[in-house]
Parts: sequence; structure tokens; C-alpha cells
Amino acid sequence: MSINRRKFLATTAAAAAATSVFRPAIAQTKKLRFAVGPLLPNPEDTKKAFGPVFAHIAKELGADFELSATTDWAGMAVAMGGGQLDLAWMGPWGYIIANNATGCQAVATVKYDEKPTYQAIIIARPDLKVTKFPDDTKDKSISFADVGSTSGWLIPTFYAKEVWKIDPKAFWKYSEGATHGANEISVSSGQVDMATDFDRNRNVMIASGRVKEDSNKIIWTSDPLPNDAIAVPANASAEMSSKVQAILTAITVEQAKLLLPNLYTGFVAATHASYRSIENAGISVGKIKAKV
Repeated sequence: MSINRRKFLATTAAAAAATSVFRPAIAQTKKLRFAVGPLLPNPEDTKKAFGPVFAHIAKELGADFELSATTDWAGMAVAMGGGQLDLAWMGPWGYIIANNATGCQAVATVKYDEKPTYQAIIIARPDLKVTKFPDDTKDKSISFADVGSTSGWLIPTFYAKEVWKIDPKAFWKYSEGATHGANEISVSSGQVDMATDFDRNRNVMIASGRVKEDSNKIIWTSDPLPNDAIAVPANASAEMSSKVQAILTAITVEQAKLLLPNLYTGFVAATHASYRSIENAGISVGKIKAKV
């Protein structure tokens, strides 16, 4: 079931009244509700690519499951906060938003090419001359991703405030809300001058032939960021949280070839502290408040 945020919340409203999730005593009788965010250009591709690992988790837990692929990161955070999910593959920023609102907890971080980190990027038309960034891009058009995206919105917004000392909406011809796939295509087709993305997505889109490597260029790269989080609700038992973590971290590189898309190689254990840098960025741009 591929769904946008509004439809996702509407179609899962009945499930919100279900009993507490992730208790071993009910694993056999309750269909677990899993979700994955917009990691690929469309929900159908995302479900097909990431479905096997969720099936593996459910099998190890001895439970049935249903998997939803959302079209934006913020929608999944809202759904987690509304008690409509039992497990979610969340972008780092989406996880922090949900944690700040509901206390959900990260239990694992995915590895990509054996690394638990990635980088945000800004891409541009290949003919755009940029010697000094962002100075040479003033008044150019730029597409930011959904406000729930770490690399596509939070991190470039954070850098704009704290490092570049600019207001993105005044400095550029600014728009936001696009998917990462759409950003790549928009720049490659010349619809916009620049767009935000992350290194993994650009590599996948080039490898799949969705965009040509020379159809855009990288003009800015962030410091390393923690990869996506696998998160469970605040009311998940410690026993079940540990079990999910153990299932994920036990996946070998060879198993990952069958369970995950190309170049995803497994998981490392994570806690909320693993995403502290993302939390600090969210506080800096005023989207969340520091917990006291």
C-alpha cells in the first residue's frame, strides 16, 4: 500500500486504537505495522527494494506484518507519533522530530557500503559556474526537499544559518517540498539551477540510469551524518527493542545482499545519542526545542 501522508493517517486511524505494540505475548496475534520513507523515487520502488528486510524482521519475531511506503519523511514522523506504527525506517531528521514529540527510540543505524554515515549534497546544472559557494549562486533557483528530510532540508538550512550566514529564501529563488528523486531530475533537466540531495541517492539514480552522471554536478558536501534510523515507539518494551536490535545487527554482509538494496550492508546498534548532531541542528533552526 503506497500512500501519501493524508491517506496514510486516514487509512490507519483504526489501528491507532490497538493495544500496546511490540509485546512478545501478542506478537503471534497482532499484525505489525511497518513503514519506510521515500528512499527511492516512488513508493512502489521503495516497497519492492526494502520489503525483504521488513519481512525478515517479522519472520524473526514470529508475526505477520503490513508495510507502507510514505511519500514524505514528516508524514511518517506524524504517524509514529500517533501510535500508528510499530517499527519505522526513518530518516535521521524524521526520527528526531518523532522522538522530540513522542519519545520513540532508535535501535539501529543502517550501514551503506559498510559505513553508518552519509553526506548531504547540493547539486547544480553542469554549466553553472561556481567558484565560491554559496556566494556565486545568489539569486539562482534552488529546490529544497521535504521539511522532514535530513540532507534535503535540515542540514542545508542549518548550514545556511550557522555557517553561510544567509537566509535561503531571500538569497536564492527558493522552493521546498520535493522528493530527492525529483530534485535530481529537476536539475538534470534544467528546470532549476540547484537542488539538495544526499550522496547515496545520487549514486543510486546514476547507477539505475534515472539520471546521467554528467547531467548535474555536486557543488557542496556536508560533514558526515548518521545514516537512517530504525525506530520503535516509546511504549515498546525493552525486551522487544533489544530483540529487534539483535535481529538487525545480526544481518551479515552476505545476508544483506538478499535483504537490502545494493550497497546496503547491514546495521549497527544505535541509541538516541547516535543522532545528537541531528537533534542539535533541529534546535538551531528552531524546529524543535531542547529537552530539559
